[in-house]
Amino acid sequence: MTSVVVFDYGTGNVHSAVKALELAGAEVTLTSDRRQALEADGLVVPGVGAFSAVMAALKAVRGDDIIDHRLAGGRPVLGICVGMQVMFEHGVERGVDTEGLGEWPGTVTQLKAPVLPHMGWNTITPDTDSVLFRGLEEERFYFVHSYAAQEWTLDVMPPFPRPRLTWADHGGPFLAAVENGPLSATQFHPEKSGEAGIRLLSNWLGSLRD
Repeated sequence: MTSVVVFDYGTGNVHSAVKALELAGAEVTLTSDRRQALEADGLVVPGVGAFSAVMAALKAVRGDDIIDHRLAGGRPVLGICVGMQVMFEHGVERGVDTEGLGEWPGTVTQLKAPVLPHMGWNTITPDTDSVLFRGLEEERFYFVHSYAAQEWTLDVMPPFPRPRLTWADHGGPFLAAVENGPLSATQFHPEKSGEAGIRLLSNWLGSLRD
């Protein structure tokens, strides 16, 4: 079985994520242990709450260093919700600008919508070459957030593969998911998205074996 560590750093729906990944066919360990997090086939970084609080919790257990080391070695990482947001350079919430992990350029900002948070099921527009959304193009996924990355500025040149971008809309377009080399992330919660979420996690697990 594919081994996955759900990174346990004090935030995120960790137990729901563990259960969903097990249903998708993974052998899952919930831990913040550095060795296990580095050696697993895949690392899942969940996250809920404020951008600044998630970054502080990650840094407290050197999660930033673990994520960077995995990606530098081409080892897959999947960020979920705020676990996606912190992959960007900055997050601005209520006027507070917090430095993110900087794996992708850009700033996470508040959605331009009359009703916040964006909470509930929504459709997505996946990239035509998406691996995560293969067979799931018409499905809906569960979102709970008020902030998101609303533009993509990373310009990747050959021979590196182009990032696969999936969009959703709530008051305007925002990134619902990104697949960029070993780093993938979803703004929605696969673990709360029923069968579609399990199938998406199964697609991600399949990419770890390719």
